[in-house]
Amino acid sequence: MEKIASFTIDHIKLEPGVYVSRIDPVGNSCVTTFDIRMTAPNREPVMNTAEMHAIEHLGATFLRNHGEFGSRIVYFGPMGCRTGFYLLLAGEYRSRDVVPLLTQMYEFIRDFRDNIPGACPKDCGNYLDMNLPMANWLARRFLDTTLYNITENHLVYPD
Repeated sequence: MEKIASFTIDHIKLEPGVYVSRIDPVGNSCVTTFDIRMTAPNREPVMNTAEMHAIEHLGATFLRNHGEFGSRIVYFGPMGCRTGFYLLLAGEYRSRDVVPLLTQMYEFIRDFRDNIPGACPKDCGNYLDMNLPMANWLARRFLDTTLYNITENHLVYPD
């Protein structure tokens, strides 16, 4: 079997950042998949499921309610390796195009102190596995170390 494209990225060189993973045609349009890498793969500890789950609920809620991008959100969810998230947007975009949106989202997560949307047994299949304080901390870390001063080598996959 041939390797899928995401397994051909050199994860040893990959840094936290926002990357276009792929652009797929869908009918007369396309969908852009973003790799939102919050930790350096294989060099930093991965995120625990509780904080990733909290980020997923908060991020998805923020994105789907966003005035400009809400109707273009196809999916926001965690990577299996627990180093980041995928964001799928209807349309064709570059990494830099979504940095303002992601900055707003991570500021929302950093500052969120209320009940996590959907974190109850009726709404979620694992509602007890949430860690809001750690989600706040990880969002702050990603903003401070990556998003606020993002450079080209955190927007384009390494060779």
